[in-house]
Amino acid sequence: MRKRFWLGAMVICLLAGQSARVSAQGRRGGGEAPAAGTEEASTKEEVSVTEHTITIGGKVIPYKATASTTLLKNDAGEPIGLMYSVAYTRSDVKDVSTRPISFYYNGGPGSSTMWLHMGAFGPRRVATTEGEFTAPAPYKLVDNTESLIDKTDMVFIDAMGTGYSHIVGKGAPNLFYGIDEDMGAFGQFINIYINRNGRWNSPKFLMGESYGTFRSAVLGNYLQNRYTMHLNGIVLMSSVLDLSSLTFGPGDDRVYVYYLPSYAAVAWYHKALKNRPANLEAFIEEARQYGKGEYASALFKGDKISAAEKDTVAKKLSYFTGLSEDYLKRANLRVTLGQFNVELLRSRGLTVGRIDARFTGYTRDLLSEQSAGDPEGPAVGGAFTAMLNQYNHEELKFGLDKDYHNQGGGNWNWVRGAGGRGGGGGGFPGAPNVSGDLAQAMITNPKLLVEVENGYYDFATPFFATEFTMEHLGLPADLQGHVQLKYYDAGHMMYLRDGARSQLHANIAAFVDKATKQ
Repeated sequence: MRKRFWLGAMVICLLAGQSARVSAQGRRGGGEAPAAGTEEASTKEEVSVTEHTITIGGKVIPYKATASTTLLKNDAGEPIGLMYSVAYTRSDVKDVSTRPISFYYNGGPGSSTMWLHMGAFGPRRVATTEGEFTAPAPYKLVDNTESLIDKTDMVFIDAMGTGYSHIVGKGAPNLFYGIDEDMGAFGQFINIYINRNGRWNSPKFLMGESYGTFRSAVLGNYLQNRYTMHLNGIVLMSSVLDLSSLTFGPGDDRVYVYYLPSYAAVAWYHKALKNRPANLEAFIEEARQYGKGEYASALFKGDKISAAEKDTVAKKLSYFTGLSEDYLKRANLRVTLGQFNVELLRSRGLTVGRIDARFTGYTRDLLSEQSAGDPEGPAVGGAFTAMLNQYNHEELKFGLDKDYHNQGGGNWNWVRGAGGRGGGGGGFPGAPNVSGDLAQAMITNPKLLVEVENGYYDFATPFFATEFTMEHLGLPADLQGHVQLKYYDAGHMMYLRDGARSQLHANIAAFVDKATKQ
């Protein structure tokens, strides 16, 4: 899956205008183009610049779209990769040096950034059917009135091996496919972009989704330490910083507690509850309190729990999840995500989605004990892939002779290098955890603000686990208020829901203003 996390089930604007396609090297000095087939040709940067307008909030905004590849090098100055990006800069700003600039990326690891680009913040958006399968072509590309181009210039970056980003020269997969390796590549790209475009005095923001939030934690800390590039803000969309919080590991009962409020929200949405409460938020809060109280206490007893208490807990869990008491007892009060997704609507012959649990798909094997696949991916993937390619070719004038890879990457290195704060204690390996990187970035830069966007129907990164992580960063009291959480009646990709997309724009626009003017 294109936003997959490691760990088991784990883990695109505009009226077409005038285009000028030149090499970035030609921009910087001219000269003849290298001969085709040479190493110089294979490492040659490319760029296409087009002019557009969009109307947002009743105002016409002119902007420039720059689709390009940027050459990355190793410490010896040798080429190792070309990184693809699309940058949108407002054309009517006299002094861009002080205009906010934001960098966007999706997750995976191994996902391209077409989702945030063409679904959330780019000036053009893929139209999909809300909460249901989007019918095959012809699809629609529309102006995105919730684009953030009214508030900040934007750069959408595809990770190495995704989009048009690819390894060249002395490059190799092990130089890119890992926590610290990925961090270094994105850090180098952002530093190059800031230098080439004169943006050192611009307020700077990182905006990542899914594993992109994991990346933002390490990247934010890295940019500040390696390049002394202090950030104004970091937006974490559908966040996970501690991968153990998504792992139903043997003997680890925390994850069942983390998922309970999400189970409750999804059961509420699909009207699978016997006595469905009227208010979703109040119901979720009730599940939070029960989860960290009586439920956590019961699970802590393990095999020592009494039959009577087990019956009581099963009854309460049935109230929250819509699953039968008998099923819950047979599951020993511990229902994994794969089990819940296939069991909740089994009587309807449907499996619930993981990325966005509003989506459902037919269950092929009605006796299955684990969900097979995620119906959300096929529901929107065809539309995004088709429109992304058409948009790149026809409006951005880039990539006509190239393959755009929605997914990519290789075997991921989850081991941190010297100074990395993930892993276990006592020399033993553990699930990667980069919450310490985020905390250190905030301590290094006490003006850094963080906003976390959460979807109630997101099963990939459950909001209750995120709440726990943010409340356990170990920040000084004066900095704890620098982290704010926002919630949406939507899934992992909350921008797929029209109302939530408008809310997302409003929240992040206000955040950019606050972090810029403090």
